[in-house]
Amino acid sequence: MVHFKEKLESFDFNHWSFHVPVPDEISSQFLQNNNRRVLVSINQQGPWHMALMKAKAYWYILVNQQIRNNLKLETGDLLSIEMERDESEFGHELPEEFQILMDQDEEGTAYFRSLTPGKQRSLVYLVTKVKNSESRMKKSLAIMHHLRLAKGKLDFRQLNDLIKYYNNL
Repeated sequence: MVHFKEKLESFDFNHWSFHVPVPDEISSQFLQNNNRRVLVSINQQGPWHMALMKAKAYWYILVNQQIRNNLKLETGDLLSIEMERDESEFGHELPEEFQILMDQDEEGTAYFRSLTPGKQRSLVYLVTKVKNSESRMKKSLAIMHHLRLAKGKLDFRQLNDLIKYYNNL
């Protein structure tokens, strides 16, 4: 685990603007085997699954609005950062509901495993961000159903329609 202090900054040019620069001597410790995923704690809160991103001049981590609001962070605040390598398979903890379906649905799991790591991470995040267990199960069912119907070709519009369908059951 690495500790450092850095200010919360904001880019002027896009909506993904709030970030914490990561010094090169620290970022270089995490940039191995094309894996930039890290677990980050801010001011002793967290950890959150994040990724090291590259601007022209430096590496950084994005700090989303939910984290900023929960920690009452403002641009220019000096933050205490703890960072460690994210060893999780999908860049998020796999929800139990999704794991149960993967254990039971060989075809859906094979399609899921054939997706790129980024698409796998996105689907796991769709389930992870849901607080209610029943809703996580419905979303997991919709994802597996979609993967089987689409033969592993991810179409987010169709997936969203299936998620709405399952949510209304």
